[in-house]
Amino acid sequence: MPEEEKTAIVDFLDLAADYLRDGHARSDSHARRDGHARKKNSSLPLAYMVEEPDSQEPSSAELDSLEAVAAEVAACSLCGLSAGRRTAVPGEGAEQPLVMVIGEGPGADEDAAGRPFVGKAGQLLDKMLGSIGLYREKNCYIANMVKCRPPGNRDPQPDEIAACFPFLERQIRLLKPRIILCAGRVAAQNLINTSQGINKLRGEFLELRLGDLLIPVLCTFHPSALLRDESLKRPAWEDLKLLKSRLPGGEA
Repeated sequence: MPEEEKTAIVDFLDLAADYLRDGHARSDSHARRDGHARKKNSSLPLAYMVEEPDSQEPSSAELDSLEAVAAEVAACSLCGLSAGRRTAVPGEGAEQPLVMVIGEGPGADEDAAGRPFVGKAGQLLDKMLGSIGLYREKNCYIANMVKCRPPGNRDPQPDEIAACFPFLERQIRLLKPRIILCAGRVAAQNLINTSQGINKLRGEFLELRLGDLLIPVLCTFHPSALLRDESLKRPAWEDLKLLKSRLPGGEA
């Protein structure tokens, strides 16, 4: 065996011993022979080269977060709603919620504050949720189908909902709520992908499947509808009791 190859093998064995003892190969500054620094493994035959394992990069899903979604929402200009907004409204609440409430879109108060459901309808929603032990600060997350206010509080259009839905889907995947509560016809129809009215959709649990996630969905009237028509408060209360029956603690 040539003397050069013998030297290379000895170097390799030295490196291997260091690797087994310390958990990594010696750095170049310590790998010296005859008083000269040499490049790591540069003199070894290919058959004896030692490759250090590459660090595993985190997946895009592992890097995702509610904060990342909020930042992207704030910078979004995918539809015309962005041109008229004062503030984007990504959503807020607990990061491990029992219930995720989804409405249709921000109103004037929400557009000004950057927070969902803070006007009169939002105050009523907080009271409704509180009656069954749900609070946005503790165990509930609140969001909308679209993150910017439609002009004049009109219903969001299909292209606007389509542009915003990836943000909502990411939020659902990150939050993994035990139940989703759809507030109003627009949220219910677009989340469940149906043309049925809210009166037919409410009063029973439906299902939303997102990949490996299967989440029960309950639809009810939007709080603003209750402010306009008090006769809806009784069926809305029945919906809340049904929601409570599926949560820890049983019926309200």
